Amino acid sequence: MAPYTRFPVLLVSALTALGALTACGGGDGGGTAASTAQQLPATTATDSAEPTGTTRPGAAEPTGTPAAGTVRPTAPATASARPASSSRCRTGDLRATVGRNNPGAGQENFPVVLTNTSARTCTVYGYPGAAFVDASGRQLGPDPRREDGPAQTKVTLAPGRSAWAGLTFSNPEVSEARTATPAALLVTPPDERKPLRVPWQGGPVPVGGNASTVSLTPFSPGTGA
Repeated sequence: MAPYTRFPVLLVSALTALGALTACGGGDGGGTAASTAQQLPATTATDSAEPTGTTRPGAAEPTGTPAAGTVRPTAPATASARPASSSRCRTGDLRATVGRNNPGAGQENFPVVLTNTSARTCTVYGYPGAAFVDASGRQLGPDPRREDGPAQTKVTLAPGRSAWAGLTFSNPEVSEARTATPAALLVTPPDERKPLRVPWQGGPVPVGGNASTVSLTPFSPGTGA
């Protein structure tokens, strides 16, 4: 009976050894995978990563377009050039008057005077605009023509100073021109649109006919008196 008893024991031992060998093989495979995983770089933790675009304290400010909401100081605006101390006289700077008639050789000659009533110095240059009007504001006769006179110069008017231009026409009694008696003379400073109204006290003026021309000379310093 002893030989038969040893055979099952040997068989069980062999099977046990084979199972152990198989288990070792499986353990080697599992150990290899774990070892490989340990060799891979660790994943960066979210809470330790620095957000893109964040500037650390003391770090230089990034160049390029600033982030939305960032306010950058602006350079001071360049101061504009100071206006010239002397500039063109405007209608609101002036008072218009008509001086006394100085007749001669069948002509009527009136100085049209502009006086600087402002607190600044200004200039006039060239000819005034002029038109005779009736009481309702309707113009009487054509616009005066510009007559050659002294060389045109820029007249500088300090506060209170004046410039004058000559208004001339033939004596209606001599020319026998058709006449009208204006209520006012509208005087427009050079390069302005708004006129100054001056009551007219110079009597009838020619408003029609070949000899009805009224003429103006350029401005000169003074009042023409």
